[in-house]
Amino acid sequence: MERYTVDQAASILGLHVKTVRAYIRDGRLPAVRVGKQYRIAKDDLAAFAGLPAERPLGPRRAEVTSVVQVDGVDRAGMDRISTMVLGALSAERSGLRVEFAHDEERARLKVIVLGGLEQTAEVLRIVDALVRP
Repeated sequence: MERYTVDQAASILGLHVKTVRAYIRDGRLPAVRVGKQYRIAKDDLAAFAGLPAERPLGPRRAEVTSVVQVDGVDRAGMDRISTMVLGALSAERSGLRVEFAHDEERARLKVIVLGGLEQTAEVLRIVDALVRP
């Protein structure tokens, strides 16, 4: 646990050292005595100053949102592409979301992918292989 000296706490709070010591003596700012000096816990100082407590960082996670537009796709082509993509991903879809939107008038297919980096890359590779001439 990180602890501050009275001088450090005064600097962080923008107060005089004597003021911080008075807060400690009055019990308004929790501190422990180490020898002849006080040490103030980082969390206690943050609470005293009204700062938000630091939350521990969770594991890093990256997500992707992608929209792929494919022109020149009729309804049958959209059905084929969507079936192939979803079939290829059925076993590994944890946290992956893939949606298809087809505009018949413009013969345009949009593939919307939301998920992790590797999973999204796999969907993009599959779509690329299916739409290449």
